[in-house]
Amino acid sequence: MSRATNKAAALAQSNNIPLGITLMVLTTFVFAVQDGLSRHLASEYNVIMVVMIRYWFFAAFVIAIAKRHAGGLSAVARTSQPVLQALRGLLLAVEIYVMIVAFTLLGLVESHAVFTCYPLLVAALSGPVLGESVGWRRWSAIGVGFIGVLIILQPGANVFDPAAIIPLIAAALFAVYGLLTRYVGRKDKTATSFFWTGVTGSIAMTAAGIWFWEPMIATDWIYMLCLCVTGVTGHWLLIRCYEVAEASAVQPFAYLQLVFASIIGISVFGEDVRTNVAIGAALIVAAGLFTFWRERQQR
Repeated sequence: MSRATNKAAALAQSNNIPLGITLMVLTTFVFAVQDGLSRHLASEYNVIMVVMIRYWFFAAFVIAIAKRHAGGLSAVARTSQPVLQALRGLLLAVEIYVMIVAFTLLGLVESHAVFTCYPLLVAALSGPVLGESVGWRRWSAIGVGFIGVLIILQPGANVFDPAAIIPLIAAALFAVYGLLTRYVGRKDKTATSFFWTGVTGSIAMTAAGIWFWEPMIATDWIYMLCLCVTGVTGHWLLIRCYEVAEASAVQPFAYLQLVFASIIGISVFGEDVRTNVAIGAALIVAAGLFTFWRERQQR
């Protein structure tokens, strides 16, 4: 087979959209199951401890992945931006902690409905932070999305639950993490960023979580093992997804995590979907899909 034929075959394989969509759907399902396990464990044990154990497995996973790359662990860990890489890892660890707290206070349905706005935050901040162009159409979509957030939060209601702000804080943290990931990606490889994400988060959560250790019953250790396995599996599926297909083609299907998480919240934890949450979430998802479409058109 000629070099040109090999190159064409590699290009076709790297943009296998049906396979990419399948992997993204599986990823969102696995992450939704992970969120359900996190909700259960965090209602029984200290949240920081739960996140710490989860990060131990995550760090082991990224180190194992790094060892398989050319040059080994030292080559993958090498970066000219260690402060930014460490900041990314810390932001993600804090975001995960904040989001799990939201699960325990609000449940999966409402937490994910608000958190779904994070792509709109990324789009809004990509201009001032990364210097990217954001046209009036995307600004309009961002505005519609935040109307959806306000509908969910109901800030003018007589009884406003301040806990509803928590998933919005998590979305903001994740958006900044995403922007920093784009920024460091201009110089570092994906494997390097992935390595720093797992290792930095593990160090930070261990430093904080070791003081909150609680004994766990045998049954919950099984749930914890399942949590760690779903975390590693979800990240592996996500990596494979972006390896086989363009991100802009598969990213809209990431919204299915809201659907799967809502199903788990309703069927397992007895949550319900309030009308304002359903309407607000629909607006946020529609605005997010339009934002992705505009980004793809401009590319």
